[in-house]
Amino acid sequence: MKPADNPFFSPSDLPYGLPPFREIKEEHYAPAFERGMAEHLAEVAAIADDPEPPTFENTIEALERSGRLLDRVSTVFFNQASADATPGIQKIQQDVTPKLAKHADAVHLNAKLFARIRAVEADGEEERWLLDRYLTDFTRAGALLDEADQERLRRLNERLSELATTFQQNLLADTNSRAVVVDEAAELDGLTEDAIRGLAETAAERGLDGKHVISLVLPTGQPSLASLTDRSLRERVHAASVGRGGTVNTELIREMALLRRERARLLGYADHAEYVLADQTAGTTGAVTEMLAKLVPPAVANARREQAELEELAGHAVQPWDWAFYAEKARRARYDIDGARLRPYFELNTVLERGVFYAATRLYGITFAERKDLPGYHPDVRVFEVFDADGGPLGLFLGDFHARAAKRGGAWMNSLVRQSALEGTRPVVVNNLNIVKGEPTLMTFDEVNTMFHEFGHALHALFSDVRFPRFSGTAVPRDFVEYPSQVNEMWATHPEILANYAKHYETGEPMPRDLVDRLLESQKFGQGFATVEYLAATLLDWAWHTAYSGEDPEEFEAGALAEAGVALPAVPPRYRSTYFAHIWAGGYSAGYYSYIWSEVLDADTVEWFNENGGLRRENGDRFRRELLSKGGGVDSMAAFRAFRGRDPEITPLLARRGLL
Repeated sequence: MKPADNPFFSPSDLPYGLPPFREIKEEHYAPAFERGMAEHLAEVAAIADDPEPPTFENTIEALERSGRLLDRVSTVFFNQASADATPGIQKIQQDVTPKLAKHADAVHLNAKLFARIRAVEADGEEERWLLDRYLTDFTRAGALLDEADQERLRRLNERLSELATTFQQNLLADTNSRAVVVDEAAELDGLTEDAIRGLAETAAERGLDGKHVISLVLPTGQPSLASLTDRSLRERVHAASVGRGGTVNTELIREMALLRRERARLLGYADHAEYVLADQTAGTTGAVTEMLAKLVPPAVANARREQAELEELAGHAVQPWDWAFYAEKARRARYDIDGARLRPYFELNTVLERGVFYAATRLYGITFAERKDLPGYHPDVRVFEVFDADGGPLGLFLGDFHARAAKRGGAWMNSLVRQSALEGTRPVVVNNLNIVKGEPTLMTFDEVNTMFHEFGHALHALFSDVRFPRFSGTAVPRDFVEYPSQVNEMWATHPEILANYAKHYETGEPMPRDLVDRLLESQKFGQGFATVEYLAATLLDWAWHTAYSGEDPEEFEAGALAEAGVALPAVPPRYRSTYFAHIWAGGYSAGYYSYIWSEVLDADTVEWFNENGGLRRENGDRFRRELLSKGGGVDSMAAFRAFRGRDPEITPLLARRGLL
């Protein structure tokens, strides 16, 4: 391959710098990574060796401009590694991740560069904040360590990057291999006809014609458990779910936890959690521990009350594989509502265009136009151009909504191009979900909520209005990043929005008013279970990164749940340790608490919207101006206070989750 043939070696000439996916082949990645790292190191060396006195422009701003090729290839590659991981991509990922860890260390541990950064003075709020972030980044990366400790740090970072990649690939393979094969269609009693057709299509894709395959999603609880009447099949599905990673990831997470602890201590922290929290809005491990301690007792009490109700309904002890089934029965009995009746009102394209997009138009004035002429990285990907309220260009939004064997579980947002006034770039963002494709594709209400949630992340990136790439969009502390996306969930149940998208896919008739009312009433149902399963996962993450010292991982998990007071046999953690991708491969190590921490801000913000008239352009414009547009360019809690007018209060969250 000639160097000139590599599409990464020149900026894209597509609108908004959209990567030229039709031209990109697997063989382009390795040479682009190698050249990208080499160019970046050369740029860094030129900055470090500059004979001129260090200034903001020739040091900090120069660093912001550096590494463009490496950034282009990295964003495209790691999105594909998550969304469409072929064997070739996985091999490249195994090779390149330790090299990237070494590369990052080569930058952050460059003594001459760090000396220049420390000598810089900055004028202007955003410039001073950027200088502060660079000083913090380099210090937390080990710039103040002596040579021997820096060498040990390099080895730790390289090994941890290898282990994270192995964890992710192990989990994808194990999740696919544990999909439950059903021989007799009669065993699928309780599922809708379209759901059964989808399972048959999944089986056919695997060469299992005449059978049905229940694929596994990332959390412990599997959607089919709410509908399947066959208790033995429910148990099989649950066992497959909780067993993921047990044979391939157990020793791996043991090593990762110990190496993270060693790295934290090398950098002067008691443990990995203290290291992580030092650069989050929570600030200290004590603040997180205190919040979690307040939530556990009322949540567990609620879950126990719910369990007693379900066992009375079932007439026997409720096991984990029974909970969703009898909870759905209880929900139907209490609210005369069931998921099967709701799904025909949630057709994917209608939810997207008449729900998610419509809410954004009403609140922010932005509009969307599908660009079928622009390429996605997979045939399922749809590309939309986004226009601001004045009709001017804002960015591109890519939607990759369907599940496939090569895609990791869960839902997430990536930035393919970051907004930056310095670079003159507008945002290109992608949302990934895992909705089983059908004809039509009908969604559960949880999936609808997830679509609104992930689009909240997309809005955070699309509305970014910062000068420096370092601050673009969602480049905020981990325990703040979920806040805007959780706020966007509120529009899924807003009466005007729901009425606009909840249309029967065959007749176009709106969801009946009484059904809407019952759906809204049912939203607080099961909050005991939902809160405990989340807290159990959070406290597992916390234990791994504050208390682990080499014990058997399975025994440690059981002990940690018991000690935290959340070891309810019928309510397993949302993620068990061996398939907890958020903390071992997803950037949430010692940070899974951030969902509930961010929900405090979210619930308080929803209260503000309700107090100020809800779905009004004035409200959207204020939220965009004071918070979404700022990215990481200001202190995140200062941005919240500028929007809300005060510090956050926890009472709205407690009320939402029935914990008062």
